[in-house]
Order: sequence, then structure tokens, then C-alpha cells
Amino acid sequence: MSHGGHETEIKLAVRDAKAARRVLRAAGFRVFKRRVFEANTVFDTPGRKLRKSGTLLRVREAGGVVTLTYKGRAQVSRHKRREELELTVSKAKPLAAILERLGFLPVFRYEKYRTELQRPGRRGVATVDETPLGVYIELEGTPPWIDRTARQLGFAEKDYITASYGRLYLDWCARKAVQPGNMVFWTGL
Repeated sequence: MSHGGHETEIKLAVRDAKAARRVLRAAGFRVFKRRVFEANTVFDTPGRKLRKSGTLLRVREAGGVVTLTYKGRAQVSRHKRREELELTVSKAKPLAAILERLGFLPVFRYEKYRTELQRPGRRGVATVDETPLGVYIELEGTPPWIDRTARQLGFAEKDYITASYGRLYLDWCARKAVQPGNMVFWTGL
């Protein structure tokens, strides 16, 4: 969700999706994009050139929409700001094949359920992201809007998370002494 080719955001850890929706509704947020399952595939070169440079190339499938996203190197202070370029395409498989022909390989897959909320007539977006690691509210907008909204939701600056879901997953694997793979929901086969 870029604004003018850039995104500025933070994440806030919450107990569960019900609590996240409750606090957002109390602050005047309303659903503008219903809960949808997202399958995200990160592509990189065999030598992980993009990861080493702090950039990202992702294909997201969500609610029948396929989005190719490039994210530039993050500038992190209290908030994370980075260039974000996106385009939608009609099919994921041919896009993945094109990327692979250009030397990019799928290197990480992560899943989540996302609900997008806004305050009617105001800028800034809040999402409720349900991931295999837990639930997060993501606030995206201008830094003053993010800070003001976080305070209204009952959070302080010490609660801000600027790490990507990939980084959160790697940190979780390190804490649990688990070999990293993909951050996907277990189906219980």
C-alpha cells in the first residue's frame, strides 16, 4: 500500500484478531477491505543479492488479485520508510516463470490473513494481519498520523515494530531453535 511510491509503517503486536478489531473499531476505524488470505512469495537471485542489498521482490496472491511488488532499502527510525512500487497482473504462474527466466528464484513464502481498515474521510490505513507467528496491527501513513493513531489505540513508541515479517520469522526460528523454512499456516495433514 504505497502512497506516492513510498510506504511508511509500523507493526504492533496484539493478543488476537478479535482484540485488534475491537480496539480499532473503538478508535473509529471501519473495514474497507474484508479479511482475505494472502500467499506471498519472495524472489531473489541464487546469491541472495536483493536480500543483501536490503531490497525485496515479492509476488502476492490475495483474493484473486496478483501483485508484483518491489521494495527499496528501508530507512528505519521510529518508523520504517521505503520505496514501494507495485503493479497487478492477471496470473501468478506466468509471472513467476518470467522472474525465474530472469534469474530470480522463489526463496521464501509467507502467509497471512489481512483485513484493512480506515477511518471514514481520513488518510492512513490500519490492517489486522493474522500470521502463523501471531497477530499484528500495521499502521501505514504519515509519521505524525502513525504516532497519533498508535497512542489512540493504547500503544507507546516502545511497542513499535519495524521488522519485516521475514525478519520476525527468522527471529522466532532462532528463539525456538527451529530450522527456518517458510512462514505458512500448518494444515495438520
